[in-house]
Amino acid sequence: MGSPRAGTVSTFTGEVPADQLGTTLVHEHVFVGHPELDLNWPHPEWNEEEALDRAVAGFGRLHALGVRTVVDLTVPGLGRDVRRVLRVAERTPVRLIAATGYYTADGLPQFFRTHRPGGLVGGPDPLIEMFLRDIREGIAGTRVRAGMLKVFSDSGGITPDSERVFAAAAHAHLETGVPLTTHSHAESRGGTAQQQLLARLGVPLDRVVIGHAGDSEDLDYLMSLADAGSFLGFDRFGMEHVVPDAQRFRTLCALLSRGYADRILLSHDAAFFSRMTPPSWRSRTVPHWHMETVHRRVLPQLRAAGFAEPVLRMLMIGNPRRLLANDVAADPAAEIEEGT
Repeated sequence: MGSPRAGTVSTFTGEVPADQLGTTLVHEHVFVGHPELDLNWPHPEWNEEEALDRAVAGFGRLHALGVRTVVDLTVPGLGRDVRRVLRVAERTPVRLIAATGYYTADGLPQFFRTHRPGGLVGGPDPLIEMFLRDIREGIAGTRVRAGMLKVFSDSGGITPDSERVFAAAAHAHLETGVPLTTHSHAESRGGTAQQQLLARLGVPLDRVVIGHAGDSEDLDYLMSLADAGSFLGFDRFGMEHVVPDAQRFRTLCALLSRGYADRILLSHDAAFFSRMTPPSWRSRTVPHWHMETVHRRVLPQLRAAGFAEPVLRMLMIGNPRRLLANDVAADPAAEIEEGT
C-alpha cells in the first residue's frame, strides 16, 4: 500500500484529504489497557460491549460539538488493539487516526533486547520494521494504517530504551513523512532534550509535537520549544490531578498573547476506558477529564478572554492540519484570514 499520498492522512476507515479533517483533537485515547493483566486479571469495570457503546456515544457528543477528527495515541505499551477501536470507528462519523510507536515507561520488552543488531538473536531492529509496517501496510494484520508516531521520555530523561524508540521513530518519519509526537516531562524541561535528540536524528522539528508541554508554566521554556519549530501540546485539559486547568489556561493565554497561536495544539489525553485510571476514579476525582472539556470549557473561556474566532480555528483546525499533512497550509497567517 505504501506511505500516505501527499496531502492525505491515514484514518481507521481510509485515507482522508488533509483539508477535510476539520476540528481535530490530536492527543486522545479510546481504550488504554494492559494485555497481560487484562488476560490474567480482568479489570472489574471492563465490559467490552459496554465500553464500545460508551465510546460510540462519546464520539457522537463530540461530533455534535463540531469535532470531526480524533487522533488515538494508544500505541504498544498502552494496550493498543486496533480491531477493537475499528469497531468504534465504523459506528461514528468522527474520523479516528491510529498511531504507532512505543510507550516505554517501563522499558522495552526483553524481545527487543535479543532481537536487534548485535543482540543475542540479531537481525534488523524490529521496532523500525513494526513502525514502517504500521504506516505502510496496516497494524496487526489489519488495513488500519498509522497516521502518527508516538515516543516517550519522562522524569528519568531519555533512557537507552527510549532513545532506541526515538531513533526508530525518526527513521520511520524520514521514510514516510508521518509526524511525531512525544510524551514529555514538563517539570524537568524534558522537551528540550527530546528536540535535541530528534534534531540530531534528522527530524525537522516543525513535524514534532512536544506532548504535555502545557503542564509547564515556564514561558521561557515553552517559547524556546516553539521557537525551535515544534508544536506545543496543551493536551491535558481536565487532567487536574497533575496540573490545575486554571494554570494551563493562564499559560495558554500568555502564549497566545505573545503570538504563538500557530504552534499550539489543544487536547485532553483522555480515554473512554483506562485500566490505569478507571471510570469510577475519574468521575469521582477528575470529573472534567474527558474529550468534551476543550469545547465546553476552554474555548468559551478563550472567547471570553477576547481571542477571536480565527485564532480558535487555527488552534483546532489549521494547526492539526499542518501537523498531520506537511504539504498544506504552509502559511498559518493566511489560514487565519481564510478561516479554514
